[in-house]
Amino acid sequence: MTHTTSLTTAPPRPTTSWNLLPGVLLALSGFLLFGLEARPAGYLVLAATLLAAVVIDRAFARDLLLIAIGLVALSLVPINTDIEWGHMLLMGAALAAAVLIPYLVSRFVYRDHAIRFPVWTGKRWTRFEFGYLIAVVILGWFLLPVYMIPTGVYENWPAASDPASIARLFLGTNVLGIWDELFFICTTFTLLRRHLPDLQANLLQAVLFTSFLWELGFHSWGPFLIYPFALLQGWIFRQTKSLSYIVSVHLLFDFILFLVLLHAHNPEWLTIFLY
Repeated sequence: MTHTTSLTTAPPRPTTSWNLLPGVLLALSGFLLFGLEARPAGYLVLAATLLAAVVIDRAFARDLLLIAIGLVALSLVPINTDIEWGHMLLMGAALAAAVLIPYLVSRFVYRDHAIRFPVWTGKRWTRFEFGYLIAVVILGWFLLPVYMIPTGVYENWPAASDPASIARLFLGTNVLGIWDELFFICTTFTLLRRHLPDLQANLLQAVLFTSFLWELGFHSWGPFLIYPFALLQGWIFRQTKSLSYIVSVHLLFDFILFLVLLHAHNPEWLTIFLY
């Protein structure tokens, strides 16, 4: 069977039903590394992922190695919401490495142009796509306060009440939102779907997406909110082939998150939410 739905101009890869095994192991490694913060076990499963892929499909192993590089880079720094400059720079360096190293290896070592970041697609957004952006704002306004405030999850973010800390909080939420799409969608999802059916690739990238954000601080019933969001982002990227669109969706959601955090730590501010 040949899977030919790549978002990029990279040549399609022959696939086999056995490819699902290293894909599942990859998702399990991410769950262990970030969801459970069991680093040694996560590294062992990640190594098993690559070994299984080498046995089953060496082309898949090459692409999984790129994702593994990103996961290891992330695992080497504390993943949290500290907005002090020292931590933001350290975590930012790991985030940058997780995206840049796989891209550079794909572009200049593999020379297959598999990873791309399509900002200018030449296509105008449809009315439905603009309508969805409005729906995202409404859903964020309704869901995020209900999720973050009664559960106390907002306390996983530092209180920001002065201009400097508010600016750092705004910067951190926005940069992380953009990075999520660069790594989990444009890199991980794109590489997985070269070797797996779209649905399987999307389900697996969403596990990594959700596990990372769990460690970041989206606890309680956060996965029931984040996992569907990650699936939708993958599906939307498959349909639109537009990084700029999925980033717009994510940044709108994160802007509501930013406002909810300000309100949760300073209840007298922004009394526009349900809690």
